[in-house]
Amino acid sequence: MSNVKEQIEALSTKAEDIVDRIGQPLKPYIPAISRFLIIATFIEDSLRIIAQWKDQLLFMQEVRSFPRGLSHLFLGLNVLVMLSASSLIMAKKHQAYAVYGLMGVIICQAFGYGLLFDASFFLRNLSVLGGLVMVLSETMVKRKQMFAALPQLSETDRRMYLQLAGRVLLIFLFLGSAFHGRWSFIRVAGSFLGLAACIMVAVGFKARWSAMFLVLFLSVLNIFINNFWSVKHSQFMRDFLRYDFFQSLSALGGFLLLISIGPGGLSYDEKKKEF
Repeated sequence: MSNVKEQIEALSTKAEDIVDRIGQPLKPYIPAISRFLIIATFIEDSLRIIAQWKDQLLFMQEVRSFPRGLSHLFLGLNVLVMLSASSLIMAKKHQAYAVYGLMGVIICQAFGYGLLFDASFFLRNLSVLGGLVMVLSETMVKRKQMFAALPQLSETDRRMYLQLAGRVLLIFLFLGSAFHGRWSFIRVAGSFLGLAACIMVAVGFKARWSAMFLVLFLSVLNIFINNFWSVKHSQFMRDFLRYDFFQSLSALGGFLLLISIGPGGLSYDEKKKEF
């Protein structure tokens, strides 16, 4: 059993070295790319609301029974918060407030659009939340703050717990996407490999390598499943697929940020270094 474990670790180490060599030129740009992908769904959503303002108002008033003034306020605040918070995250300014604002948008839209019990929407949004949590963990200063009052978590501890929460939330994108669509032998094999990678990400075992695999696997799934550009017959279906596509991009941005900043102290990879 120990030999098998050693062989797996040796193989994964070799794979990590190969990926590191290939991805070295992109390494300095990964944090910026990941941030852009994380906010992609919010930018797309805000622009879509602006472009379809009348249709959005009609939906909120006729389908969701929003009063006339409240529907304007709801949509307007959503657009304002999404655009301003996304800009702050890209500029690395007041990121904690920006993350809380976007989390609030996700919750408000779940209730406002009546999607709270939609399984696909719920799982994807958990992954988007995971990406935002990773952004929040990155902003944590690596230093301890001492208080005279009751014992509290240090900034380092908060960062570790946030990274753990972010890792766990991110894998819900796989759970929401991998089992969608027609099955084939390749699909089954890929899904089992993806599930294994998800478990590795959650526990922080070879987390960077596992996250790289999931980025590639889920990117391919996203292109084939949410190919909104090929839908011509239905504007509704086109908008629906485009929304899912950009949501998936945001979760993929979270995985890229995980690759950039690492799994954190509460992970197998980090704990192993202590022994």
